[in-house]
Formats: sequence, structure tokens, C-alpha cells
Amino acid sequence: MNDRLAISYGLAAVLLWSTVATAFKITLSYMDPIQMLAAASVVSTLSLIAVAAWQGKLNQLSSTFAKRPLYYLMLGLINPFIYYLVLFKAYDLLPASLAQPLNYSWAITLTLMAAIFLGQKIRKQDWIAAALGYAGVVVIATKGDIFSLQFDSPMGVGLALLSTLLWAGYWILNAKNQADPVIGLLLGFLLSLPFSIGLSLYTSDWQGIPWQGWLAVSYVGLFEMGITFVLWLNAVKLASNAAKVSNLIFISPFISLILLATIIGEQIHPTTLIGLVMIVIGLVIQQRKSKA
Repeated sequence: MNDRLAISYGLAAVLLWSTVATAFKITLSYMDPIQMLAAASVVSTLSLIAVAAWQGKLNQLSSTFAKRPLYYLMLGLINPFIYYLVLFKAYDLLPASLAQPLNYSWAITLTLMAAIFLGQKIRKQDWIAAALGYAGVVVIATKGDIFSLQFDSPMGVGLALLSTLLWAGYWILNAKNQADPVIGLLLGFLLSLPFSIGLSLYTSDWQGIPWQGWLAVSYVGLFEMGITFVLWLNAVKLASNAAKVSNLIFISPFISLILLATIIGEQIHPTTLIGLVMIVIGLVIQQRKSKA
């Protein structure tokens, strides 16, 4: 029964994450990346407060922060503030069908960074996964013309790849955090909120944004930066074997491309699919357990 519930939570999270690339592009047609970050962060913060209250954990907020205030401030500045600012700008500069697969390589980046900063051993299969994954990244970014290394938007590609470093770095900093994950995430959002709102008030004009923009950014706040994370946590917690849930994430980028093609009308370049398959194969190889 727990496994069935875990898979239900996992599928719900994966399906919601599959929609966010489309939601990003829709929102960016009404807001700039800084406005999008600020508005989505407000929605995410409110949703996480609601989740923590429902779970009876809000009383942990002040005591958790008091133990490591600078640590949680640093986490909040990385995620959501810098990470999503970089990611949203990458989506602003690139077609979502390119930005999303590039960002999806963060799990391979995490393995390499964990070896450097946490002293974890890199296995032979990790090197194979990294080679396949980043070969896939080059195929996607160059649209198959891998020897020319010509990019439609070098800055967009660079930001998409930078987002993988930021996201992997965030999880490395979180690796030894003993606090409740929902409370830890909520603290990050609360502490970063003044920076997001302040930057948006300084750089952006909030007048004239239609209701469609507010609806789209609310969706992003709820289902990319907010409660979907809680669904995924519950899925991993309930599963008898984490692999039963974690493997579901491989569905997400393919559903995402289908949605981008049907809802936004983005043309999916054949090399995007080839590169994405290479990344996913790399991730599957990476997840296999080493033989004893």
C-alpha cells in the first residue's frame, strides 16, 4: 500500500514538473525574469507556510533558523534567489525545448561536484554517465553541429549550464542538514524574499501585467518552486525502495517536450531528442548499483 501511494505521489510530482517549462515560457511572455522570480517566490512561500502549518511544523521555524542563521541565508540566496534568476533568464533567451534538457543534466553535475566537495568516490559508471550526458548537452546546444560549437544564444546556453552548478551546489550544501526539509526550504524562501522583491521593485515596472500573467506565475510558484517538492519528498519517504520512485523522473523531460510542442507550438529539433536520450541513458547508467 505504501509503495502504491509513493508511486502516486511520485507520478503527481513528475507530471507537474513536466508542465513547468511550458509555464515558464507563458509567464515570460507577460513578465521579465526578475518579476517572475519575485512573484513566484511569494506564491511558493505562502504555499510552503500552508504545508508547514498543515503538518504542524511551523513552531520549528524560529528554532531551526536560530541554530544556523548564516547557513540558511546562504541557502536562500542560492535557491531560490540566484538559481531561479539564472534559470528564468536562460528560458528567456532560449527555446524551452533547449533550456529544459540542458538544465536536466544537473544530476550528473551533482555527482562530479560531490566528489570534489564531499570526497565521494567517482565510479567508472559515473564517468560513462558524465561523458554521455555532456555529449548530449553539446548535441542539444549545437543542434547536432558538434564540431562547429556554434550556439544560437551562447549566454542562454551558459546560463542553463550554470543553473546545473547552482542546483547541484545547493543540494551539496544540504547534504548534512538535519533539519526538516520543508522547514529548511521555507526558511530559504523567507530569507530570499526581500532580495527578490527589492530587486524587482528597483528594476521592473509592475504596471499593466494582465491576469493571465498573474495566473501563470502563480502556477510556477505552486508547482515548480512549492508544493511539488513536498509531493516528491513524500514519495521518496513512503517508497520501500527509492529507485521505484526516482526512476519516474526520467518520464518528465519527454512529456515536457510534448507539451511545449502542443501548447506553445515550439518546434522540437530532432537533435534535441537525440541529446535528451543520451542524457537520460547517462542518468540510468549512473543510478545502477555497482557490483559487489
